[in-house]
Amino acid sequence: MGVKSRTRAESRKEDRKNVAFARLNNVPTSPRKMRIVADLIRGKRVELALHILQTNPKHPAARLHKLLLSAISNWQAKNEGVRIEESDLYVKEIQVDGGRILKRIQPAPQGRAHRIRKRSNHVTIILDSLSKPEREKEESMDEDVKAVAKAKAAPKTKAAPEAKATPKPKAAAKPKAGPKAASVSKTKKGTNVKSNNKKD
Repeated sequence: MGVKSRTRAESRKEDRKNVAFARLNNVPTSPRKMRIVADLIRGKRVELALHILQTNPKHPAARLHKLLLSAISNWQAKNEGVRIEESDLYVKEIQVDGGRILKRIQPAPQGRAHRIRKRSNHVTIILDSLSKPEREKEESMDEDVKAVAKAKAAPKTKAAPEAKATPKPKAAAKPKAGPKAASVSKTKKGTNVKSNNKKD
């Protein structure tokens, strides 16, 4: 594993520490049939999503119901001391990806055979709370205020040595400019005198 892929994997692991999700692999149902049920609960509140899955007659609904309960318990484990009723949990993301395909043969007339593809899928549910963004905004504002305070305090300590170092080159440059100015003034006076002589 390269350095870049390792850093990406570590960043993904750190992001998942604060995210409540549940994953179900190799469900023996085609992804198309699972997506029909998954689209019903995407973006819905947890209570409403559980009710929809309980009353839906399609067979993938029972598996999604258990997966949603698992995601809720994972959220409780990562947010200890927070009540579910106050957090307003909802289904932030639900993804249905294609899994492995078992290839079988169905006998057909005249000695032929038809291919049968027994598909499977992987389901991922991510939960989030509606009251969480307000807390994050407050924390980000506090961090911004601290950063501004640090930025204001830092230049004061750095400005003092710079101010001491700058006057020395300026003082050395002034005497060099003095003789040049005197020579220029002398040449100007000489030209003025010659021009007056010519006019006379």
